[in-house]
Amino acid sequence: MPVIGLLGSPSAQEFSGPLAAFRQGLQEAGYREGQNVAIEYRWANDQLGRLPALAAELAHSQAAVIAVLGGLPPALAAKAATTSIPIVFATSADPVKAGLVASLSRPGGNLTGATTLNVELGPKRLELLHEAVPTATSFALLVNPNNPLFAETLSKDVRAASQTFGLKIQILQARTEPDLETAFTALVQAGTGGLMVGPDTFFTTRSERLAALAMRHAVPTIYQYREFTAAGGLMSYGGSISDQYHIAGDYTGRILNGEKPSDLPVQQSTKVELFINMKTARALGLTIPTTLLGRADEIVDDVRQPNNDKPPVGLDAASAITPASSRIQI
Repeated sequence: MPVIGLLGSPSAQEFSGPLAAFRQGLQEAGYREGQNVAIEYRWANDQLGRLPALAAELAHSQAAVIAVLGGLPPALAAKAATTSIPIVFATSADPVKAGLVASLSRPGGNLTGATTLNVELGPKRLELLHEAVPTATSFALLVNPNNPLFAETLSKDVRAASQTFGLKIQILQARTEPDLETAFTALVQAGTGGLMVGPDTFFTTRSERLAALAMRHAVPTIYQYREFTAAGGLMSYGGSISDQYHIAGDYTGRILNGEKPSDLPVQQSTKVELFINMKTARALGLTIPTTLLGRADEIVDDVRQPNNDKPPVGLDAASAITPASSRIQI
């Protein structure tokens, strides 16, 4: 039975959704865990300093391929650990700029995977948040200093965009749970009009926590993934994390079937989606412009459930996600 070495920066519980998408892609490639493939797990539990040692363990194991979950840091750790074992990654970073592959179409070496637009969308998220809160003149950006490639690039881009819109930008940092509370307290004290959460696995695995903090402190907030909006966040704009890890699972299976990572081009998803939580908007006293609502791919709102049907998993009994084309009257 072949063995997959799985390296993740968060914990298994935090990344249960993407892990399910990975397993689905793996299954579609012909492999089901425990039946015809085994998986050796190594989770860093958000302690990024452990990644090099965990990657080295997998490199010295009998793994036929190493799959990386949790963004750029574990991908870099795996790349440093082995040049012979195939590695499959999923990240929102530019894999060429990050040094993972030579090019998207011809990765070369032993790495390939999937990427999506996210860091590049920072200025657009600022624009969307400003449309939702047009009276605000200052906004904040939350980044993780443990991920300097994302943090520095995003901060630079958002600062440049803020000058275009005539806005002030406050850069906040968070690398631990207590840092999140500190960051929200700081932006409230500064009278900031809204918050953008930068793309980072630490934040992705805490969508519910971030949404709860944003509501408790009454801060209009935008993030990248739909899960944040479904958890009660105001808005999200970005690619699909599930699509990324589904591709990673499929690529892992294809490599087990004999294909080489150097022959598998990095799949780059350019599709982005806008989600708006109208229930949260009303709670914050915001009137979302109809022009912005018309561009939304999906809207979270109060929906009466016919025949006592239960709402989708992950939403409370008074809310659900409905396509913008079929949403109820607002």
